[in-house]
Amino acid sequence: MLLSSVVALSVLALAASTEVRECPESSQRTVKNSVQLRPCKKLPCRLKKGTDQFIDIEFTPVTDINDLKNKVSANVFGVNVPFIGVDGNSICDKVFNESGDKEMCPLKAGKKYIYKDSFPVLSFYPTINVDVHWSLESDKHDIVCFEVPAKIVQ
Repeated sequence: MLLSSVVALSVLALAASTEVRECPESSQRTVKNSVQLRPCKKLPCRLKKGTDQFIDIEFTPVTDINDLKNKVSANVFGVNVPFIGVDGNSICDKVFNESGDKEMCPLKAGKKYIYKDSFPVLSFYPTINVDVHWSLESDKHDIVCFEVPAKIVQ
């Protein structure tokens, strides 16, 4: 189950972006301004079992978007495994404008938005290195897509 989203936005927090890689197959339908995973201080991000991780994604769509969903998986030994409780969920109730005011879908082209959320690192996840693939998807097309190396730890 996803925890409630973090409401407060700090411009300084977005300045401390996490280093991520654009997905090689990304359709590039948006301008991604920054991604911040907390508490990721350096790569690979350490995802501690039994804790919550926080994410902010700042993006500007180039087309209007009616609905936006998470598509989140971890590459485990060459197999993409969906993140339980995160993958496939609508994010329309977790989007804010630059002023920190809540927005709802549909999202407008050319306007900057910030998606803010948290997700649990479940205790039964194995202790391994993974590549996390995260995309925001509309009509089965990537709006934002990135990958980040991570390590699931005790």
